[in-house]
Amino acid sequence: MRTSPRRPTFPRGATRGVTTLVVLVLMSVMVLGGLALARMTETGTLASGNNASREVSLQASEVGINTAFAAVRALAGEEVNSGNWYWATQQAGDAYGIPNVAWASAPEVAVGSYSVRYVVERMCNTAPVTDTLRQCLVRQVPQQESSRVGAEAVDPPNARQFRITVRILGPKDSETWVQTLVTKG
Repeated sequence: MRTSPRRPTFPRGATRGVTTLVVLVLMSVMVLGGLALARMTETGTLASGNNASREVSLQASEVGINTAFAAVRALAGEEVNSGNWYWATQQAGDAYGIPNVAWASAPEVAVGSYSVRYVVERMCNTAPVTDTLRQCLVRQVPQQESSRVGAEAVDPPNARQFRITVRILGPKDSETWVQTLVTKG
């Protein structure tokens, strides 16, 4: 005859509360895990919303840049400040390079729910300009040199540089700044 080892027996009252305690601990761990997952999902949604808002404001800045560049191309006299959007010299700026101008009076273009304002500065130190190469930021276009021996080198033509600064105000008081250099001439 084979005998099997006997399991120890506990009195019935000693094991009654242990199961309830284990279930409560497991349920609290599951609830905390669910809350953490919900918080991560909420953070992901907010981050993707912020990214989408940033992309839309950058697309709206393209409208401001194109409008400002068209105004620069139509500008007759580059030596004279034109209203509240064009300056013939660089304006003083803050630590980020944003010019200190009256943004409330700058031209505005509405792009959906975004307000786009722009200003243009000619990249010159002084006005009137007497020596373009020394007083202004210019872009020199390289020219082909003559291969003939003794031919005089031709100075490359200069193109004037302008800095366009665009401010975009969006929903939820978001603010985006974009700057670009454009060439005329």
